[in-house]
Amino acid sequence: MQTPSEKLRDAWTRHAAAVARKINLAWWIQTLSTPLVTVGLVGACVLLLIRREAPDSQAWVLGLSAFGTVALLAGIAWLVARRRFEKPEQSLVRIEASMRLRNALSAAKAGVAPWPELPPKVDAGVEWHWQRVLIPPFAALLFLVAGLFFPVSARTNPVVDKDEPLAWAKLESDLQRLDEDKTLDETYIEEMKKKLEELRAQKEEDWFSHSSLEATDSLKKEHTSQVDKLERELERADKALGNLEKNAGGMSAADKEKLLNQFDQALQGLQNGALKPNSKLLDQLKQLDPKNLGQIPPDQLQQLRDAMKKAGKACKDCQGGDCQGDEWLDELLDGDGKGKGGGSGDGDKDGDKDGEGAGKGGVDRGPGHSPGMLGAEGKKLDTGDLTGLESKDLSRSLPGDLLQLQDGEHDVDKSAVGSHAGGEAGATGDGGDRVWKDALDPDEQKAMKKFFGQ
Repeated sequence: MQTPSEKLRDAWTRHAAAVARKINLAWWIQTLSTPLVTVGLVGACVLLLIRREAPDSQAWVLGLSAFGTVALLAGIAWLVARRRFEKPEQSLVRIEASMRLRNALSAAKAGVAPWPELPPKVDAGVEWHWQRVLIPPFAALLFLVAGLFFPVSARTNPVVDKDEPLAWAKLESDLQRLDEDKTLDETYIEEMKKKLEELRAQKEEDWFSHSSLEATDSLKKEHTSQVDKLERELERADKALGNLEKNAGGMSAADKEKLLNQFDQALQGLQNGALKPNSKLLDQLKQLDPKNLGQIPPDQLQQLRDAMKKAGKACKDCQGGDCQGDEWLDELLDGDGKGKGGGSGDGDKDGDKDGEGAGKGGVDRGPGHSPGMLGAEGKKLDTGDLTGLESKDLSRSLPGDLLQLQDGEHDVDKSAVGSHAGGEAGATGDGGDRVWKDALDPDEQKAMKKFFGQ
């Protein structure tokens, strides 16, 4: 059972402890405020950056990380602020000073005086400034919440592809062009795409190695060869059918046999090539009997020829991966693309002689190119004879300038010269002997004798 004096002591001690806690909390908040705002701002930026760079990050993981950072900062601030913390005994002094108790609490604590009566309100003389207390943690919390929930677009890292060899892109475009044409067999196209993908499957640093470029060049040459072969065989077969149909009645047996052989050879080339027409077109060509073209309906024969021309045009438009054909080269060589050679441009020896075009030539028709391979010959300029200009003002002449040209004759001494004895002292010598003996001074003659022994 406590006495009244002990009850007063405990009451004053509790009030002193509450004041001490209030003072110590204020010191802790003051120490924490500035770092908390700084960490909140920096943390918000870090959270936004993480959410942009790693959009798969879980929100609760980020929130827990932010809370842990704030807790660690609060613990550090608590340790720093402890140096200023106030004890309950100091709070008793603060209370008696604020309430003007004239050291009554200190004396009662020392046991030299009784504890004074507890007033209705104990005033320690300190009050909270809530704006200074709440603004820093509220600002830090706002920053962190914004970093966690503010909408931000995930960063899409652009895929930086290393530039691949240009021939690959051209070859792929070429194959795509051929694939769009339904008159060609898809087996060859798929095989070429597979080979191209095998080249791409290499390490990027090996794309431009010697072996890779050599394989690319070989693949391109193979493709160009197959495309050219298919175009050539289709054109030969179509031309043979056209001539057989056109001149069926007035053709000699030898010429007809020659055209039939051309068609058979073209058909064999179409069957044996890696790049073939599609199975439907190839079967129609196999079933066609060139000897009995008259029994085939004209519209059916025309459809067959149109399909062959379509396949040939697809080959012509895609030559070795360029997918542009050779029209630009024709325009460069022939100006407007029309040569001045005779013939209709198809290379037939009995074609339209009034037409224009270079023709495609053949084994029995010559090369087929235009007379002007580098374009139209320009107009010749009448340059005339070259005439020298003569300057009369010699004061402006420079060293090396030509002053005068004139024709002249050598001044030859035609007087007779008598013979001289071999040992005669007055002999002048002949040829080289005169040059080095008579034209050299004594020192030079000694040097010549020393080296040449004469």
